[in-house]
Amino acid sequence: MSHANELARRIVVLQRGAGFLSLELPHELQRRDVGQHIEQHLAAIAGILAAAVDPNGRQLSIRFSAASLSTAQVARAVFSALNDLPPTEASRPQNTTPGLQPLLDKLKTLLTPATPPAAGSLQARFQPLVESALTEKAVINFFNDIVAFYLIRTHWDLISKRWLQNPIAHSNAWLTVFYLIFLLIRYRKNQ
Repeated sequence: MSHANELARRIVVLQRGAGFLSLELPHELQRRDVGQHIEQHLAAIAGILAAAVDPNGRQLSIRFSAASLSTAQVARAVFSALNDLPPTEASRPQNTTPGLQPLLDKLKTLLTPATPPAAGSLQARFQPLVESALTEKAVINFFNDIVAFYLIRTHWDLISKRWLQNPIAHSNAWLTVFYLIFLLIRYRKNQ
């Protein structure tokens, strides 16, 4: 997948209406020179009335003639602007913190057989499970669960012998527990 395709995939549609399109730009495009390039590229297209990137570079607003252009055509115009970004740091992928995925990909290649396993074999049924478990999201979820279970186990005596017997006196501890559970649930729902 090219860098332009990756960037285009991460653009989020905030608002869409007749003759109006508002897009949230990914972090790599939130630079003044890239915003100016996109604005100039879109201004040169017939049917686009105005294109503006907000001062922070986070949002692109486009006004266009709905009679001459469809929303899909405007989206293709934005994509074509991504294909010829100026050769700056903003146009290169930024891998300052690559995360766990490169390491997990190496582990996946070690666990994946060179030849495809026979259909119906145990190895063929096990392979999709390995591939889904070796994603950065799955590993982070696993370690979040381990930390939660560790905290429960470490504080079990306090929970059962003090906090449950006198919940008012330990209300700050209960608020902390509820807040941490809330954060864990919110994290899982946002994925």
